Amino acid sequence: MQGENRVPPNELRFLLTGPTEDLVESGPPIPADWISKPTWNEVLGLEAHVPECAGLAASITEKPDEFRVIYDTTDAHSLELPEPWESLLSPLQKLCFLRTLRLDEVIPGVVSFVAKELGQRFVEPPTFDIAKSFADSTNMNPLIFILSSGSDPTSDVLAFAESMNMSKKMEAISLGQGQGPKAAKMIHHASGSGSWILLQNCHLAASWMSTLERICEQMAPDTTDSNYRLWLTSMPSKAFPVMVLQSGVKMTNEPPKGLRANLLRSYAQMNDNIWVDSAKPEVFRKLLFGFCFFHAVVQDRRKFGPIGWNIPYGFTNEDLAVCRRQLMVFINQYDEVPYKVLNYLGAQINYGGRVTDDKDKRLINCILTTYCCESLVTSCSQYTFSDSGVYYCPEEAVFVDDFIKYILTLPLNPAPEAFGMHENCNITCAQAEAENLLAGMLEMAPSGAGEGGGKTVEEMIDETAAQIQEKTPAVIDFDLVDERYPTKYEESLNTVLKQEVLRYNRLIDIMVSGLKELRKALKGLVAMSAELETASHQLFANTVPDMWAELGFLSMKPLSSWINDLVDRIAFLSQWIEHGTPKAFWMSGLFFPQAFLTGCLQNYARKFTLEIDRLQFGFMCLDISKPEQVSEAPGHGAYVYGLFLEGCRWDPQARLLSESLPKEL
Repeated sequence: MQGENRVPPNELRFLLTGPTEDLVESGPPIPADWISKPTWNEVLGLEAHVPECAGLAASITEKPDEFRVIYDTTDAHSLELPEPWESLLSPLQKLCFLRTLRLDEVIPGVVSFVAKELGQRFVEPPTFDIAKSFADSTNMNPLIFILSSGSDPTSDVLAFAESMNMSKKMEAISLGQGQGPKAAKMIHHASGSGSWILLQNCHLAASWMSTLERICEQMAPDTTDSNYRLWLTSMPSKAFPVMVLQSGVKMTNEPPKGLRANLLRSYAQMNDNIWVDSAKPEVFRKLLFGFCFFHAVVQDRRKFGPIGWNIPYGFTNEDLAVCRRQLMVFINQYDEVPYKVLNYLGAQINYGGRVTDDKDKRLINCILTTYCCESLVTSCSQYTFSDSGVYYCPEEAVFVDDFIKYILTLPLNPAPEAFGMHENCNITCAQAEAENLLAGMLEMAPSGAGEGGGKTVEEMIDETAAQIQEKTPAVIDFDLVDERYPTKYEESLNTVLKQEVLRYNRLIDIMVSGLKELRKALKGLVAMSAELETASHQLFANTVPDMWAELGFLSMKPLSSWINDLVDRIAFLSQWIEHGTPKAFWMSGLFFPQAFLTGCLQNYARKFTLEIDRLQFGFMCLDISKPEQVSEAPGHGAYVYGLFLEGCRWDPQARLLSESLPKEL
């Protein structure tokens, strides 16, 4: 579409980066309480970047209820906009508008846009056909599986080898420390005998990759058996030989996304013979379905990020296969089903062997008890996995096809209740997926095209750099701070303040010098180094340059918001320096909050002559919501603000953590 000039550069840039400056302060007031400040800034940014959208903010101000329908609905991407905008805006401009109000609906919007503009085949994933890839290979071209988290093509390769009558002439080895020489011998033998070799996890043998490259280079068609094949699996790795990658047949088979797709994959690999050997086929069928559902749930929880799992784990089909075999053994050997044993093996060994976080271990134990329990087998009524009753174990299912028919009735996009989670989790997940998609598109987007108004990319980068230069605060006078806040035994926060000043000054120095050099390079006055070129691309993309992020505070904000945040942080420190120790501390505004917490402990320990190792923090939530309402500092400890909760909220009436309100992230 870009080659046909069907994608205006200014619209594409806004879709990928959003607004590049804060327009709320100088723009019209926010018209409704359901519109947040970032959302309103997106609307004003759309007006500024896309001339066809001029007047959109005024329309929202005049008719906020009409636009709230888009904000509240679950399928905003398919709704028509209030007139005249439905008629005035192009499909891409409507996608830009969708980004402003409903970032979580961008991916369905992109799918609809691509299907409409390019065709349905561009949004339907191709089926995985290992035989087709094999047909494209020769004895000189390795077959390379590019792995992703949760995928393991080993079983697919072994099954294909069996179908080709090569199962007895295939050897596999998982690479790692000391395995390189063994792999080399196997390749040498197989190339002469016409066998197949599977080298798993090449990314774990980075030091041996140069040897693999040399082995592949030295292969000759006349001395290599025509039946010989080299299969490789590897996660994306810079150590993987480029020559091998270029000459090989590349494949990937990502695990299915979505609860229904995961369940379908599990049952697509089964047939009715699977429970022929079971002494209790009805019990086996129900518990097997429970394990398959559990497998789908723990796989799909990864998409929720830290709310799903503290650490994303790569559970595979082999974990489920082990549980299935154990289930058959224990059902056949015992009169009573040993549910505790099955739960322990499943949650602690088969799946739990991958789980390293204590909270995740507790969670996976809790999840499995829902799907592997006595009630699933003995319940008189249909056993449900969710409060709504949408997800259940089908009582009438006897054959594999019966289970597949039920699975096909499940929602394509599962509700959070299927995972035991709050409805807001879907919004958080969809927003994160949209941000990842847009970031990936931004990396691939051409940077040579200018925006509207005849500006070149270099002019826009220079303009952005000039705006940042103007906003960047001056360094703080450290000598003045050192004089006013000398190091004191009884006041550790003086040291914390000076450390904060040093860190922020170092960041500002790098920003000022970097911007100065970049603007010179854009004008051709100095050479454009690789570091400056990377920074220029990141300024254009509204992301924080790496050269700043490496020295900066932890943040996930886009560049425009990051600059505003830096200004506010310096203002907080300046208030501290000018007016003395604050009555309340902006916790998230500190560069290194761990030092602040340690300083609070040291002050208390020295005040009361206690060992600091024996102290722990106590917490109390106040009945005030703004730091300006604090009349005086506490006698000991500190008041802090600027903390955020994810997945819950503070209920001031009950003075407890409660479930989040809808759309309150």
